[in-house]
Amino acid sequence: MNILLGYIAESGQFLRPWISDIATAMMACLLVVFGSDINMILRRYLSGTNFILRTCAFIFVNAFGYGFMIIAAAPWLARQLSGMSNVWLFTVIVGTFIFLGSWAQRNNQV
Repeated sequence: MNILLGYIAESGQFLRPWISDIATAMMACLLVVFGSDINMILRRYLSGTNFILRTCAFIFVNAFGYGFMIIAAAPWLARQLSGMSNVWLFTVIVGTFIFLGSWAQRNNQV
């Protein structure tokens, strides 16, 4: 068991220099997986409105909303990840991407 924890800790240490890139990738994956649901909700609320209003809302949500999520939330996520021990860092990163991949597979996005 100690050998396995040693390998996981080494893997976590190996990932540490790229925490900000990994956090950005996590946020981008979240937005890709849940973006269609967000757009569907937006479409439902704006279905009877003016074309220009719908277009402006689409641009605002997709360009500014998703962009803000990546720019603002990724550094916060990177700070949270950098505070973890190497074992937990590796476990959380791998677990998050497995969860996102399985969620995308279940919702026919892959």
